[in-house]
Amino acid sequence: MSPLDKRLSTALEAREQAHLYRRRRTLEGAQAPLVRVDGREFIAFCSNDYLGLAADARIVQALAEGAQLYGTGSGASHLVLGHSRAHHQLEEALAEHTGRDRVLLFSTGYMANLGVIAALCGRGGLVLQDKLNHASLLDGGLLSGARFKRYQHSNTESLRALLEQSVASNPLVVTDGVFSMDGDLAPLTELAHLCSQHKSDLLVDDAHGFGALGGTGGGVAEHFGLDQNQLPILIGTLGKAFGTAGAFVAGSETLIEYLIQFARPYIYTTAMPPAVAHATLESLKIVRSEHWRREQLAQLIQQFREGASSLGLELMDSPTAIQPILIGPSDRAMAMSRSLENQGIFVGAIRPPTVPAGSARLRVTLSASHAESQVNQLLEALAIAKRETAFEQA
Repeated sequence: MSPLDKRLSTALEAREQAHLYRRRRTLEGAQAPLVRVDGREFIAFCSNDYLGLAADARIVQALAEGAQLYGTGSGASHLVLGHSRAHHQLEEALAEHTGRDRVLLFSTGYMANLGVIAALCGRGGLVLQDKLNHASLLDGGLLSGARFKRYQHSNTESLRALLEQSVASNPLVVTDGVFSMDGDLAPLTELAHLCSQHKSDLLVDDAHGFGALGGTGGGVAEHFGLDQNQLPILIGTLGKAFGTAGAFVAGSETLIEYLIQFARPYIYTTAMPPAVAHATLESLKIVRSEHWRREQLAQLIQQFREGASSLGLELMDSPTAIQPILIGPSDRAMAMSRSLENQGIFVGAIRPPTVPAGSARLRVTLSASHAESQVNQLLEALAIAKRETAFEQA
C-alpha cells in the first residue's frame, strides 16, 4: 500500500467506526414513489422530486425534442458559443416567473452559489451566513476571500449584532430559503428589513422552495411577498421541484450583467445542455398551472406530521416537503434506516458532518406523486422501526 493509500485508509476506517461512512446505492430506473434499488423494490421517501416531475412524460418528450433541435451538448461556454436560444428563452421565462429584471443560468446550484458570492464579495468584504446554511453557501463564503462570520440559525438578533459591529460597507447576508436538513423557512421578511436598515445585500438560495412554495411555485420570494428591492439576489435550482437540472440567479439588470463579467464558474464552464433548458420550459408551464401538485403535497405533509406525532417521534419544525425525524445518535439513526429498508421503505439517515453532532436524523422527503396509502405504509414501518431500535438499545 502506498503512503497515500495508507493515510487515506486510516481516515476511512475512522469514519466507518464512527458510523459516518457513506455508501452509494444504485437506482435502476426513473425517480418515482416506487423504485428499484440494487435489485430490490422500495417505496422511496428520500428524493427531492417534490412535485413528481422528474419523470413526467411531457417533460421527457420536451427533452427529446430539445435534443433533436440542439443536440446533446452545448459545445462551449455561454460566452463563447454555448448560449443557445433555449437557454435565452428559459432565462426570460424565469425572470417573468420570479418578477425579476433578468435571470442568469448556471450548470449547478453549487456553482451558482460559489460564483455569485465570490463575485459580489471578495477580499475586503464581509459575508454573514446562517449557521445551518447549505455546504455550497458556506464554501462560497470561505472561498470568496472575504471575512466570513456565521450568525445563530434564523436568529435576527444574532445577525443584528454582527451587522452593528461591522465597519464593512455593504456586507452580504446569505441564507437558505428552506433549510435542507431541517426543512424550516428562514425569517425572510425580518431579514429583508434588517438588511435594508443596515445597508446590506441579501442573498437567498431557494433550492428547496422554488416550485414547491408560493401560489404559482415562485418559491420563498412569492411565499413571503418579497420583491426585487427587498430580496435583490435570488438563487434557485431546477433539479428539485422542477424535475430537470441546473440553477439560476435572478435579480436586476445590473446584477446579471455584473455576474456575466465576474462570476468565474459561469464564465469558465461549458453551458448546460440546451435540451435540458428546452425541457425546463415545459416544466415551468406545469409548475405554474398545476396547482394541485402543491395542494397534494401540503395534504401529505399534514398527514405525515399528524401520524408521526401520534407515534411519539420527534419531528423538527418544518412546514415543507422535508420532514426530518430527530434521532440523536448516528448508530440508532442507521439502525432505524436499516429497519425501514428491511420493510421495503427507503429513507436516508443523515449524520455528521452534514448535521451537528448528536442530531442524526431520518430525513423523510415527500412528493406530490406519493399516495396517502404510501404515507400510511411509511408510518406503520416507522412504528416497527422505533420498537426494534429501542430493543437494540436496551
